[in-house]
Amino acid sequence: MSGVTTLLLAMAVPLAGALLIALSHGRPNQREAVTLVTAGVMFGLVASLVPEVLAGGRPATQPWSILPGLELRFTLEPLGMLFALVASSLWIVNSMYSIGYMRSNDEPRQTSFYVFFAVALAATLGIAFAGNLFTLFLFYELLTLSTYPLVVHKQNAEALRAGRTYLLLLIGSSIVFFLPAIVWVSWTAGTTTFTLGGVVSDVMTPDETGWLLALFAIGIGKAAIMPMHRWLPVAMVAPTPVSALLHAVAVVKAGVFSIVKITVYVIGVENLARVGSGDWLLYVAGTTVIVASLIALTQDNLKRRLAYSTVSQLSYVVLAAAILTPTSVIAAALHIAAHAFGKITLFFAAGSIYTAAHKTEVSELDGIGRRMPWTMGAFAVGALSMVGVPPAAGFTSKWYLASAALAAGQHFALAVIVLSTLLNAAYFVPIVYAAFLKPEPASGHGHAHGEAPWPMVLALVTTAAGTMLLFLVPNLPLALARQLAGLS
Repeated sequence: MSGVTTLLLAMAVPLAGALLIALSHGRPNQREAVTLVTAGVMFGLVASLVPEVLAGGRPATQPWSILPGLELRFTLEPLGMLFALVASSLWIVNSMYSIGYMRSNDEPRQTSFYVFFAVALAATLGIAFAGNLFTLFLFYELLTLSTYPLVVHKQNAEALRAGRTYLLLLIGSSIVFFLPAIVWVSWTAGTTTFTLGGVVSDVMTPDETGWLLALFAIGIGKAAIMPMHRWLPVAMVAPTPVSALLHAVAVVKAGVFSIVKITVYVIGVENLARVGSGDWLLYVAGTTVIVASLIALTQDNLKRRLAYSTVSQLSYVVLAAAILTPTSVIAAALHIAAHAFGKITLFFAAGSIYTAAHKTEVSELDGIGRRMPWTMGAFAVGALSMVGVPPAAGFTSKWYLASAALAAGQHFALAVIVLSTLLNAAYFVPIVYAAFLKPEPASGHGHAHGEAPWPMVLALVTTAAGTMLLFLVPNLPLALARQLAGLS
């Protein structure tokens, strides 16, 4: 089977799975079996493309003209390969976790939950495989629309308010800023096809390049750069598997992925470094890292603390891209993978605590590690990754980021990395300390007599192990990141 055929099948499988899931309504075991099989098949197809990409191949479809000047095109390059691997592998684990969570908490509308989850993963692969800006924009919007029903899953007033904010900020920013940026590139460069080195270097002045970057950075609201971040904390009203999807697998990853891809393949890293029009993005991303960390430090609700941590952590990716060196591009790519595994572990742990102990606040977790050692042990691994401590994957990406900042003489970026690392430790380490070393309150932990259901525990232990494995054996993501940076 050719790489192009495999690429198209990988996107079609979750859509076919969504249809079969819908047809399985009323038969939970069949519905969930279809979900797991679909996720496994999609991952197998994506993984089978790795050897071709590592060998220098770039499977690409022929352009399909929708309207004059608007072509649907799919191309697989190293960054898209890495993103697709992360999303497809974590869907399997998230599906396993969702079975335990949705059943244990007796969540309503479970069939529609799995349907929209599958559609969201199809959209995510469309973003990963996009060969031009129009295709990226189309699947970017599909991802927003397919995750909206997941955000408002509970259908209460709080969820509906959160859904309105979610749509307003994400669709509003993309229509007002992202789409005009695409039109500008098409009109000026005559193409929106992703090209290594960029397509606008010879046709835009330094000032125009700076404005174009601003339109993209603001318009890609999923990257959650302040002040476009508000959708993310309010979306925490969704069930925990959805929070994990938003923060680790698809939505914010799609945002920072898009910024890195546009920096490398539309504007051009060398072009931006030469004209000096992207310096402001470094300061905006750095400020977002610090401010979001400070806000996370004040949050007692565990999911909200994790949400602001995501705003901070994903701005590391933008910060890395804005340093504009090959090493910083490697750091950006590696942090997409490292954050995905670490943060999904943290959200899985939060959902397990809620399911087993009915606790949602950080201040309620004293001594809970002795009742839920697997959950809190996995949480500790995820927290170490966020801080950037070995043997967790976050250390590797932060090492490359700090090295890039030092080599480029970007002292502001280096200061951001050091200060934010201390802040990460300040809002994560006390949770782990309290869970294992503080005495349990006299009232105990509600109904907690042990861990959450085994599918949830198995999922979070798996992602925690993956977080350490990415540190111990980083060969695959590092090889793809080096290809992206033009170093191999």
